[in-house]
Amino acid sequence: FDHRVGRLEESLQILQPLLKGKTVDFAGEYYQAKNCVVTPAGPRPDGIPLLMGAFGPRMLRLTAEYADMWNTVWHGDVAGTTERVAKVKAACEAAGRDPATLTITAGLSVAYPDLGSARPFAREPLGGSATEVADAFAAYEAAGISHLIVQATPTGPESLARLLEAVAAYRG
Repeated sequence: FDHRVGRLEESLQILQPLLKGKTVDFAGEYYQAKNCVVTPAGPRPDGIPLLMGAFGPRMLRLTAEYADMWNTVWHGDVAGTTERVAKVKAACEAAGRDPATLTITAGLSVAYPDLGSARPFAREPLGGSATEVADAFAAYEAAGISHLIVQATPTGPESLARLLEAVAAYRG
């Protein structure tokens, strides 16, 4: 686990251009890549987007410099999200990047304990009626989140059906 962020930064210097369809020649302290290319190219004209999850200052800097998308990781309630979004936007500005060019995502846990027990990713997952969960989705959107990655627990058709009700209520 020595030099984890330094190793990650070197790997990003290799991965980010490869994901965009470029050829890489790189010689670093930890990694080397000579005339490296990913072929065949995928169907996305801008390449494969790079999604990172980060909180600390060094990782937020790397996110601002290399990522296409940033994930605030696993939440229940939206509290604290606005502060995290402000930090990644500040990192973008410090790196000379327009914050609007970084897609912001959040991992969200929704729990339905009456359907059984399962451990959600968030310590305090969302729950409640379809309307309450839909209202939480809207709160995330208001906080600057453009995409949600949702984990419903317990896993199964009943949880999925309830989650779909919440999505329908959110979409109106």
